[in-house]
Amino acid sequence: LTSALSEMSSQVSRINKHFVLPPIICDSDRKFLESMQRYIITEMDKVGCTEEGPAEEYFIIYKTVFDKIIEYVSAYKNILTSVKKEYDAVIDTLKQNQRTAFCLHGKLKAFAAEPTTLIYHRKRAVQLAMKIRIIEKNSMKIQHEIIKKELRRKNTIREIKSSKKDINPSQPIPGLSWQESFNLDSLTEYLRRLEKKYADLEFSITRYIPAQRKASLDEEVIRALSRRDAAEALNVRLKFRYKRMLATEKALRDWDPAGGISLLDYITQALEDESYFQDDQEDDDAAHLIEDDPSKAREAEDLLDYIERFHELFSQGQYEVAALFAINSPRGILRNIEIMNIFKGVGKPKGEVLPLLLFFEALFSTSRAVKRPVDAVLTLEGIKCALSEKRLDLVIHWVTQQRLTFSEETGDVIYNYEAHNLYNRAKCLALAQIVYSECAVPRKAALCMCKQGQIYGAVKYIQQVQNFSLDDFIFLIKNCPSIELVKCLTQGRNGKQGALSFGLVILILLSSELKKLGFQVLLEVSAGGKSSLEEIMLRDTVCMVEGWKEIADACLANGHPKLSQEILSVLVAQEGVIEILPDDDATNLMEHVLW
Repeated sequence: LTSALSEMSSQVSRINKHFVLPPIICDSDRKFLESMQRYIITEMDKVGCTEEGPAEEYFIIYKTVFDKIIEYVSAYKNILTSVKKEYDAVIDTLKQNQRTAFCLHGKLKAFAAEPTTLIYHRKRAVQLAMKIRIIEKNSMKIQHEIIKKELRRKNTIREIKSSKKDINPSQPIPGLSWQESFNLDSLTEYLRRLEKKYADLEFSITRYIPAQRKASLDEEVIRALSRRDAAEALNVRLKFRYKRMLATEKALRDWDPAGGISLLDYITQALEDESYFQDDQEDDDAAHLIEDDPSKAREAEDLLDYIERFHELFSQGQYEVAALFAINSPRGILRNIEIMNIFKGVGKPKGEVLPLLLFFEALFSTSRAVKRPVDAVLTLEGIKCALSEKRLDLVIHWVTQQRLTFSEETGDVIYNYEAHNLYNRAKCLALAQIVYSECAVPRKAALCMCKQGQIYGAVKYIQQVQNFSLDDFIFLIKNCPSIELVKCLTQGRNGKQGALSFGLVILILLSSELKKLGFQVLLEVSAGGKSSLEEIMLRDTVCMVEGWKEIADACLANGHPKLSQEILSVLVAQEGVIEILPDDDATNLMEHVLW
């Protein structure tokens, strides 16, 4: 029986294994499950969950899905709601335990740090107690000072009251009208002004001395100076007398009775002959003292006092006063590069003018009053400083109105500034032109004129300059590439010969990065007809046939065959110019006549 039951159960299991069908899901359930699956994936992507994910976000997502399933499966809603409630209770318990553990951990750390915190509190208490004692000590000192000042003020008021006359109360108060005299606010304001005026007067008493005392001090100084002058005069006389005594003593030692000259005559000759005792060091010192000018010593002392006063003002941060003090120094001892470096080492105070700029403003504003203009180094540094502070107005005033020593570097600084400030481009070019003209750099002055659009003015300026070389012309064309400039320099005006050879300029342009400009000039000349190109080539006595042949080859190589043919036709049409066959090696490639 047992074996039969086991066999029957095995057959039933085999039947169940092979013949059980999967549950059939309707379309609505399938769509619901797919939507739940998409919802889970989408929400996990939004919150950045991984497969395990952050616990809180992971729980919230599946909790929402569980709620939707409970709403959808209405038949099992009560059971599923009870299951969800139990799970929520377990999760809330876990969260509460986690918060409790976190609080306990914080309390544990606080208990562990309590001894150290107690030590810090005690140390801080000691520091505060010391600070309180210092404050109390200072307060007592200030209190005593206030009491002293109050007593002094009361004594002064008492003296003033005892010394002044009785005032008639029926008279109007000076400075107040009748209406203001009966207005409490006006009277309070008037009292406040009087108290302020009284405090200023009281403070001025401690700063100044009476006029009578000043007069007595001036008289004492005059008497001391008179005594010093008398002592110096007496010293000079005594030194001279000492010198004569030394000379007489030396003459007595050197006199020879057998020399045939009396002692008196010998001493007289010795005193008249200054070279007789010029090797005597003490006499040299005496002569030096005789020739010493006391006024020079006083002047040196004044200069030292002046320098000390400048350093005192500078150390106190009174940079504007120190700058004026340095510029107005006697003999200009503080108008130099060393003082400039002192101001240069100070940074710009917040909301104030740069101290270095204050120095240059004072220096340049007094340049017309001094005999010599400001030197080139200070001029360059001053203009750099003004431009760094964006004070182009100061540079314009200095360059046009003051006596300065310009240099090429100064012009370069102004010229380069216009590249960073297009709004003031015309002003910078005009200033740079003035500087270049003053320091004899004609090619850069002409360049500034060309960049201002003054092409004909630049050409006229070049004609007035005697030493404008070919390199200067090349520099001008390369830095200001312009068809109008090339035409003015090569063709001239009113039928006159230009300053440069047209062919030479074209060769220079074609051999540089300005090749395009060279072809533009040639095309513009060729547009006037073959006669205009021929006229220019015939007038050009510098560029020979070989040069024009090189220009024609360049035109042909760069896609201008028509222009090349015109140049070659003009060359071949000239008398004495013949074309050489390629196999003829006995002659040159081209021959030309000398015009």
